[in-house]
Amino acid sequence: MAEKLTSKQRDTALRGLNGWVYDEASDAISHVFKFKSFSEAFGFMTRVAIAADKAGHHPDWSNAYDSVTIVLSTHDAGGLTDKDVALAKAIDAILA
Repeated sequence: MAEKLTSKQRDTALRGLNGWVYDEASDAISHVFKFKSFSEAFGFMTRVAIAADKAGHHPDWSNAYDSVTIVLSTHDAGGLTDKDVALAKAIDAILA
């Protein structure tokens, strides 16, 4: 099982991510992505779904027309882990 990140590990990891926000209450990171259309948002979700499935780690997310909200936290560990950071980096790379 993945281990929760320490506050120092978390702060270091967040510096390497693009626009992800840490929520202390849920010990999770989140990001709201905006697109030009529903089709673009859905295409992004499809690419993220493939990356998440390959990683064996799946996000909590929602879609409303042209925006996608993603929340990452490792439920088995009870908070933020390296698995979440790795998936956030993969999501950042999809948009690069």
